[in-house]
Amino acid sequence: MSAKPANENIEPYVTRQRDGAAIALSLNRGAHFNPLSLAMISALQATLDEIAEDSSIQVIVLRGEGRGFCAGHDLEEIRLLKNDAARLAELFDSCNRLMLTITRLPQPVIARVHGIATAAGCQLVSMCDLAVADESAKFALPGINIGVFCSTPAVGVARNIGRKHSMEMLLTGDVIDAATALQWGLVNRVVAAENLDNEIRRFTDRILARSGAVIAVGKKAFYEQLDSGLDSAYAIAARAMARNLQFEDAGEGIDAFFAKRPPSWRNL
Repeated sequence: MSAKPANENIEPYVTRQRDGAAIALSLNRGAHFNPLSLAMISALQATLDEIAEDSSIQVIVLRGEGRGFCAGHDLEEIRLLKNDAARLAELFDSCNRLMLTITRLPQPVIARVHGIATAAGCQLVSMCDLAVADESAKFALPGINIGVFCSTPAVGVARNIGRKHSMEMLLTGDVIDAATALQWGLVNRVVAAENLDNEIRRFTDRILARSGAVIAVGKKAFYEQLDSGLDSAYAIAARAMARNLQFEDAGEGIDAFFAKRPPSWRNL
């Protein structure tokens, strides 16, 4: 195992940059391709839990420092833990909780992907609400290459790209390029690297121009119905619509439509 830099235990695992009602969170272990170690997962979980309670934040951008977005779990850590069943369970349970938290946040989360997004890093992209990648980004579920089937990453990825494409990634471990990720539905946009932040801003600006309260109730209902049978899905969606229509912002939006004026959202 290589020695880690002296500042490894000083630098925060996750950094944040606030821009009005938007916040960018950066995985801050770029020298190691931002692995989802127990420490990284814990730091990101704590940050997201804090943001979930902050109604002044309406959109989150998740990015990675260095040459890539996220290379998945820390293989050095896994190698040390492979004979410790309790600690391995803790690792995967905490990672599962993190992935579910992203879908349960009231704020939309946008993945800003550059370089590689592999294994649990690919899973992280799949669990974000939106994803924008630069044209050189690469995606893979390569665990099979080292004798580890990417079972947990497959949960999110398969819900984005379907069975056949997921099994192709899982069984071959092959890398797919950004254009393929776009075609298969893993990302929303692919742009040149120099346009990546501008494309992200286009999404954040559109989201910030909407009611945060309406987005929160809609996002919650979307993921609940998606994992339900058809009858339950319609019941969940109907309850969400009825609740939504009682919001002040719904009344304001409808009034503004008939008055042919821009709405003035109160996020209520």
